[in-house]
Amino acid sequence: MTYDLFIGDRLFSSWSLRGWLMLEKFDLPYRNHMIGLYSGTMAEDMKPLFPARLVPALRLPDGTVVGESLAMAETLAERHPQVGLWPSDAAARATARWLCTEMVAGFSALRGECAMQLLHSWKGFEPAAETLADLRRIETLWDHARQVSGANTGPLFGTYSLVDVFYTPVAARIIGYGLPVSDANRDYCLTLLSDPVVRQWRAMGLTVQYDPFPYSLDLQSDPWPIGGVSSAVAAAGGPSINQTCPYSGKPVTDFLDLDGQRWGFCNRFCRDKTLADPEAWPKFTQMVSAVNDS
Repeated sequence: MTYDLFIGDRLFSSWSLRGWLMLEKFDLPYRNHMIGLYSGTMAEDMKPLFPARLVPALRLPDGTVVGESLAMAETLAERHPQVGLWPSDAAARATARWLCTEMVAGFSALRGECAMQLLHSWKGFEPAAETLADLRRIETLWDHARQVSGANTGPLFGTYSLVDVFYTPVAARIIGYGLPVSDANRDYCLTLLSDPVVRQWRAMGLTVQYDPFPYSLDLQSDPWPIGGVSSAVAAAGGPSINQTCPYSGKPVTDFLDLDGQRWGFCNRFCRDKTLADPEAWPKFTQMVSAVNDS
């Protein structure tokens, strides 16, 4: 039973990130399909999903198409009650649904002024009054969630759930634009963005180059705060220490250098996603550790 998930460009599509997290974080089987948000092919790419017109969209194993993130979330929670997409406690579950619904329907100023981008953190960005009001509302909701759950740190309801999925792109906006929130809520944002799965999403997004870069601002920037600046560099050829790709097990054809060692991958995408953030990929780090510890 495998789902088909249709997503847009990873560095910018906040709703696609939500759709991906609800499958990836809860270990539900799926296949990814890219929709050309910035290549001019979106309308054509979406035709098989009619009447869905936006990403993400989900196709169920029986062929049923589900559009809109909240509908996808409820459908998956209904089909997989055992994986805990919603909190198990009734009060927490009701509150989590409220927070997700308000996220879908609200915060238009924040979303309009601060388009999600995962490349770097802008310096000196000055948010509008309406965006600041959205931030205050978000902090009120997060504080209320913690009062209901009793969880002082980490996921809002103690255990990772759909509410954390829905607010991960909000965290990316707060960190990506240096927006003012409390220290505790900034820590929550960094916790969400430090998740290895989110780091992998960003690393895959960095395999695509954009010219011009969407949503660019005339501001200086700092490096993205999670993962730092990768010290890996692309290499022209082998031989490499490993003969098979850590992800697919296929023979290696593309290479990178890291800390004086050369590693191989079965294609450029596998190489480049590792290049972007080597520590985000357990199969790669385990391979490196196994070689270096032997």
